[in-house]
Amino acid sequence: MAKVAFIGLGVMGYPMARHLLNKGHEVTVYNRTFAKAQTWVDTYGGRCCPTPKEAAEGQDIVFTCVGNDNDLREVVLGSDGVIHGMKKGAVLVDHTTASADVARELHQVLAEKGIDFLDAPVSGGQAGAENGALTVMVGGDEAVFARVKPVIEAFARCAERLGEVGAGQLTKMVNQICIAGVVQGLAEALQFARKAGLDGEKVIEVISKGAAQSWQMENRYKTMWGQSYDFGFAVDWMRKDLGIALEEARRNGSHLPLTALVDQFYSEVQGMGGNRWDTSSLLARLEKSAK
Repeated sequence: MAKVAFIGLGVMGYPMARHLLNKGHEVTVYNRTFAKAQTWVDTYGGRCCPTPKEAAEGQDIVFTCVGNDNDLREVVLGSDGVIHGMKKGAVLVDHTTASADVARELHQVLAEKGIDFLDAPVSGGQAGAENGALTVMVGGDEAVFARVKPVIEAFARCAERLGEVGAGQLTKMVNQICIAGVVQGLAEALQFARKAGLDGEKVIEVISKGAAQSWQMENRYKTMWGQSYDFGFAVDWMRKDLGIALEEARRNGSHLPLTALVDQFYSEVQGMGGNRWDTSSLLARLEKSAK
């Protein structure tokens, strides 16, 4: 069992930290809103600290799961950041969806302190976090990953190393590019089915048994058909992720015309007030434009 800190108790981090505690690890938590960390401790146990630095002191592994590159730099490198509390030989595992650049930056700075680093963004959404069934995409040293993988498995159904530091974030970009195209295709298909007068649920029941099947189809078609979007992975978060992917594509010379188009569609959903709607709300945009 390990001594761990978890920094960032958002919709993902809150249940991920709980799974670590349930597996017998000694867990200390930090959240920017301290009351939320105190509530976590009151509910599950463990302990909380008022700064990332204090939470990181004496820990074997520090997990971070925050909003973006700037948030990550603050909790790691800021005046009260974990770098000032972590011991030599400890490991920082970052589950934030961030840029590959910030992953490499943190790796370099932490290495100078004798601290190991893995970039390890996750996929599976809030449900995956709640159920301990996340997919974790990891970049970093193979031996470091082997050391912490048994701990990560507390909340993961799949955790794999994809390469050196930055590879985890690049793989997460691939993941989000795939999702963007699939959700747009599903939105168009369901609108077509509705316009054609078909029973959407029966149609999906049939085609999901064939080549059209996808996670998005199986997990989102009912709510999309019922025009329910007030849940799940928010449009604001998806736009942040797609922005990271598009920026990386500009640098590596890849072409992402579909991704750029879907990103624009999500901006229109934001304009409809759907910032916190699930990413499947691309259908809401189509239905509005069809009126």
